[in-house]
Amino acid sequence: MPKPTRDAAAASLPDVAEVSSLDDARLVGSDRVLAVLKELARHPDGIGLEDLTRVIGSPKPTVHRGLVALRRAGLADQNTRGHYVLGDEFLRMAFAHHEARPEHVRIRPVLEALAERYGETVHYAVLDHREVVYRAKTDPPRGAVRLTSTVGGRNPAHLTAVGKLLLAPRLTTLEAVQDWIGDATLERRTPNSRCTAQALHDDFLAIRERGFAVDDQENEIGVNCLAVPAYLTSPATPSGAVSVSGLTYRMPLASLVAAVGDIRLALGEIGVQR
Repeated sequence: MPKPTRDAAAASLPDVAEVSSLDDARLVGSDRVLAVLKELARHPDGIGLEDLTRVIGSPKPTVHRGLVALRRAGLADQNTRGHYVLGDEFLRMAFAHHEARPEHVRIRPVLEALAERYGETVHYAVLDHREVVYRAKTDPPRGAVRLTSTVGGRNPAHLTAVGKLLLAPRLTTLEAVQDWIGDATLERRTPNSRCTAQALHDDFLAIRERGFAVDDQENEIGVNCLAVPAYLTSPATPSGAVSVSGLTYRMPLASLVAAVGDIRLALGEIGVQR
């Protein structure tokens, strides 16, 4: 491909007087492209331009320009129905990055071993402000019923064993819990959900004393969970937590609690449990 001449290249650039007036527009434009990318991730079957425009709340030409830029980079594509989806290049980068992450490589053997031993789904998750993010997941090799959680998926921290485990050492007083909640109304998904400062404070006290956390059908009816800390990056501060999530009819919470010693031992064998 021939290179543009100097005059042609210069003609394609804004002049100095325009640069300052375009700075804000460029920032907003970048934000909108990222908003388009994030919205596409929510629609594995694709989404049309009209719906995408409505959801993002930007003018159609702006959204279309974002899609053109993403398609040019291979980060978006258009399926046979004319709907927009994430592109193969985006998926290649995401999976390659995930598989090569040091924490994922290190934690994967213990997740596989625990899933094999207990026949339940095992996660490694980290805390991100008020939510937990699932960094790795291993389903049991056998069994027809599996959890619908996904790598990269999120849940409110106060509803999960992982989230409560990682919040407990940070929120050591009732006042700290109240400040963390602030003016927010904590989501309640089941009758067991801990949605008050006092209930969470009581849970955090118990977690600090015993060194593990449980979710007693607090996020989803029929599913309970036990989480223990994982020290992948520091011997003093947990990088995240490993959780075993069991369907209540085949893995009662009492059975999970009885297995906590073996779960800790499995993490200790790869050096991520104190």
